[in-house]
Amino acid sequence: MAALLSVQLKSVLRKRGNAKPLGNTNIYAVFTTSQRQYSSKDGGSEYLHRSIVPTMHYQKSLPRLPVPKLEDTIRRYLAAQRPLLNDEQYSNTEKLAKSFQSGVGKELHEELVVQDKKNKHTSYISAPWFDMYLSARDSVVLNYNPFMSFNPDPKPEYNNQLVRATNMVCSAVRFMKTLRAGLLEPEVFHLNPAKSDTDNFKKFIRWVPSSLSWFGAYMVNAYPLDMSQYFRLFNSTRIPKAKRDELFVDQKGRHLLVMRRGNMYVFDAVDRNGNLVKPTEILSHLKYILSDPTPAPAFPLGYLTSENRDVWAGLREKLLANGNAETLALVDSALFCLCLDEDNMRDHIHISHNMLHGDGHNRWYDKSFSIILTKDGQAAINFEHAWGDGVAVLRFQNEVFKDTTEKPLVSPDSQPAAVDSASAVHRLEFKLDAELENGVAKAKENFDAAVSKLTIDAIQFTKGGKEQLKKKKLSPDAIAQLSFQMGFLRQYGQTVATYESCSTAAFKHGRTETIRPASIHTKRCAHAFVHEPGKHSAGQGFDRHLFALRYLAGSKGMALPSLYQDPAYAAINYNILSTSTLTSPAVSLGGFAPVVPDGYGVGYGVHDEWIGCNVSSYPARNVHEFLQCVQKSLEDIFTVLEGKPIS
Repeated sequence: MAALLSVQLKSVLRKRGNAKPLGNTNIYAVFTTSQRQYSSKDGGSEYLHRSIVPTMHYQKSLPRLPVPKLEDTIRRYLAAQRPLLNDEQYSNTEKLAKSFQSGVGKELHEELVVQDKKNKHTSYISAPWFDMYLSARDSVVLNYNPFMSFNPDPKPEYNNQLVRATNMVCSAVRFMKTLRAGLLEPEVFHLNPAKSDTDNFKKFIRWVPSSLSWFGAYMVNAYPLDMSQYFRLFNSTRIPKAKRDELFVDQKGRHLLVMRRGNMYVFDAVDRNGNLVKPTEILSHLKYILSDPTPAPAFPLGYLTSENRDVWAGLREKLLANGNAETLALVDSALFCLCLDEDNMRDHIHISHNMLHGDGHNRWYDKSFSIILTKDGQAAINFEHAWGDGVAVLRFQNEVFKDTTEKPLVSPDSQPAAVDSASAVHRLEFKLDAELENGVAKAKENFDAAVSKLTIDAIQFTKGGKEQLKKKKLSPDAIAQLSFQMGFLRQYGQTVATYESCSTAAFKHGRTETIRPASIHTKRCAHAFVHEPGKHSAGQGFDRHLFALRYLAGSKGMALPSLYQDPAYAAINYNILSTSTLTSPAVSLGGFAPVVPDGYGVGYGVHDEWIGCNVSSYPARNVHEFLQCVQKSLEDIFTVLEGKPIS
């Protein structure tokens, strides 16, 4: 039994382990890169490092994201539909897809290709993707903003809230200065770091013109990644507007936004000359904020950023009309948001809830990112998703963790500078009328109702991980995805639409693409494991292309093509299993809410010796039972790989 199931596993999964470097199904690997050799020169107190190669050196020559052939997209779409539909449903969907391919779809595709050729500075998906995010009217909380928590500092005394907050602010500012000076090491996915991640190669490639530099990296199996999103990391906020929000950036801002007890404070973290304020002064300012006796405001404005976007847009206009324009401008232009929470964390589940949504009053969810620090020094990043994807945020997180743990600028013994923090720190005050107070109260009510429905649970499977799977020539990610398919089949007896996010950052202005882990092959394999264990002797996707064609049809005022009216199209985009992975020495765990009311939000990481899953659900699903089924599935898979019978 074990032998044939093992053979079946390998035939289903080996393909994904051998994906081409630029195939979209393999680009997700950028999230798991963790080792980086920096230039030997130290950056000094102002910079993290001084890269030999300019930060944006590769940007000009990045390959363009190809528009897939329409016939390939339709073929992939039908392959993804096959495990989800019965014969009659599939026959209908196939007929609609073929009609689309030869009719209106062909016309739209040809126009998309023409548009793409006229806009060589970007990708065909970039504008529609920004529009999709910014036009969404749902709250960004749970629906869009994810979190990634930091591992603790290996030196326990440095996990003190004040010390860690100070070091993270200093490292974040150093990252910003390094980036803006063009000294940040370019983001590169190294498949052969012994050749490409070396001083000798960097000294060579820096002299290759930017218009050709990508090809030089490609010759040594290195793939530079798009860094066009990075400029929106700092001084950046999503501004609510009726029907469609806007992204705001003001690089002149030198101040930090700090939140504690729902109160909002600002102070300069960069001086008039563009230098990092002395770390002991930042220590003094944060100590002042942490000891401020001001009680929590009766109507904490942070709740408004969790509202429906049109509601929040209307309330923001009232805030502006009420004389709060200058104060809001300070919030919007701040370097980033630092949230100092008053609670100690009980466990990983408590951390996940706190970092994903918190209690709403001590957050400004519209900032490009917020660093959250609890009373016991647990830290995480919660980020707004419209401006960018996980690649940029994870790079920032890796750098901040590395810098704060290896070169902290303050220690537990550091004394705050003798400065007048009471003058340097400004607590923001807002003028609210009865209508605005009612708006905050209603936002709190909606927020509390939404987060009260969310359940999070986690497992650590410790009987095997990446090392064991690679020895068997199996893709670790594919095994994790198979366990989710098996887990859902075991729990509910069906195969459902499944979404795995992967990055297309290897292309100019690439965003993400969808991997569809539910295939006819995984369905058969999962069925064999779950229902018939005794019977057996043991890149490019289609989603973004179809999305772009639908967007184009809408922009032309066309009637919605019949393909998009097919219930099967709606069903495959109703992602009951939404999954995303990352592993990094900086990250403890990450998470997000389900994308549909009866779905699961599955954050996972396949580590060398173990596999971790952090899963969320609403009341329609039982997340605890699902994770028990995933645990059982992983046990069965590893049992088969050892050549043993399944119990």
